[in-house]
Amino acid sequence: MADPNHTVLVIEDDSDVRNALAELLSTEGYDVSLTADGGEALEKLRSGLRPSVILLDLMMPKVDGWDFRRAQLDDPLLAPIPVILLTASGFRPDSMRSERGRLEMLPKPVQAHVLLDTLERLASLPPDPDRFRERPTRI
Repeated sequence: MADPNHTVLVIEDDSDVRNALAELLSTEGYDVSLTADGGEALEKLRSGLRPSVILLDLMMPKVDGWDFRRAQLDDPLLAPIPVILLTASGFRPDSMRSERGRLEMLPKPVQAHVLLDTLERLASLPPDPDRFRERPTRI
């Protein structure tokens, strides 16, 4: 298993977005684990995956982001893992934090530099001096 300080679990049902995130994150040095819904993600986490950060889509079929987050917070081994919520929905971050514990929220389409800066902060990775080389601006 990869060093947990460099692993990101991406929970996203849109395969194009999921693959774009995987490409961006892997080129930035992260190990990436991909899932298409919250149920699949919970299985991976309960099997021992311990990412430093979870990128969570909110609206998904089967187990959506709300249900995943509820199950994550109910599990003392999973609750401490930071979550970045990626959503096109118009929710206020402050109300979401109070309802579902501490999390970061980034609107879709997500700006690559904002996502990477947030990941660096949450994963406690050293800053990348090459941060603004050519890369997609939105995902």
